[in-house]
Amino acid sequence: MDPEVNCEPPEDVDNTDTNVDFSQVKTVATGWMLDFLFVSLCRSFKENNLDEFKDTISAIEAISQSPALKGNLHNEKVMICGFLARVMHGKQLDVRFDDDNKVMPLMSAAKLWTTLKDTVADEALFKNITVLLLVQSVAVCLEKGQKSSASSVLKWFEAHHEFPQNLKTKLSTVLSKSDSYHPFIMSFSFSRLLETVQSYLDAYLEKNPSDYLLKAAAKNVRSSKNPEPLKDSEGPLSADEPPAKDKQKSKNGSCMRTKRKLLSTRSPEVWMPESCKKVKVCLTKIPKSELCEMTSETVTDSSNNRRARKKWTAQLDKYLKDGVRRHGLGKWSRILQDYDFEGRTGVMLKDRWRILMKAHKVS
Repeated sequence: MDPEVNCEPPEDVDNTDTNVDFSQVKTVATGWMLDFLFVSLCRSFKENNLDEFKDTISAIEAISQSPALKGNLHNEKVMICGFLARVMHGKQLDVRFDDDNKVMPLMSAAKLWTTLKDTVADEALFKNITVLLLVQSVAVCLEKGQKSSASSVLKWFEAHHEFPQNLKTKLSTVLSKSDSYHPFIMSFSFSRLLETVQSYLDAYLEKNPSDYLLKAAAKNVRSSKNPEPLKDSEGPLSADEPPAKDKQKSKNGSCMRTKRKLLSTRSPEVWMPESCKKVKVCLTKIPKSELCEMTSETVTDSSNNRRARKKWTAQLDKYLKDGVRRHGLGKWSRILQDYDFEGRTGVMLKDRWRILMKAHKVS
């Protein structure tokens, strides 16, 4: 059984002190909570843990609305969180963070990145990430087989973003060939974008430490690994200890109570997609038309309580073949990151590949 973590304040803190302005205390505490969530988000970004990332960004969205958060540094961190959210969803072309439906995640990230220039100490690093965002905004569309979208992205950047002429020429050449494996594209890959953004985060956290609450919690956990048991005559009862009149019943096991979990192990959906327009750091936003399509195509089988799978299309088979050619046979998790397989898993990709082999459609 895991040791119980003591979350009570230190004994030397006077909880009855009325000389401290509570609003000031709230401001400091809220800032610590934002810092903790910010570090957690950076960690899930580094580990490419999308589920944990979404849970954390939801919490940041909620706390960022607090009037207790004041100051440029807090606003700066919220802006960085919004930038990371856009990069994390960079290959999901159906996700929108802006009111303009033409602006895809990496395009929005490039626009937001220009406002974060002052947070980057190394000018070369800033330019490098800028180029990676511009290139990958076009490259992702080509990977998905959407040449027209890639062309629209290029035109949008020309009209709304400072676009180096040499970069425009190279991307136009790649676009004319519709080659998602062009050496120029491969040299500015999506994985390189993630690694470079991580370098930026490491430098930012070193300059702006945000781990006070994290260190305090870690210290608390370490000190509670070998807690000294309290005797019955020592100290007040804990919140989980039964009252004196029930102790006799607890000893013979008739009324033993298990400790209540203060937080559920499951993270509920805090926001519905319709609320995305109201927040500053937007979550995944799916168009209503696509939601209706998903609802109509998904059928629940009452006999085994599983959802019926959608049929494999020629386009999905092409994604699978391109993915194997690019990453190699068996690298299903990497292939899933490069293409949109409509919720399919690595096992499903493996099964489909076997079917294609039996049908002699692949070698």
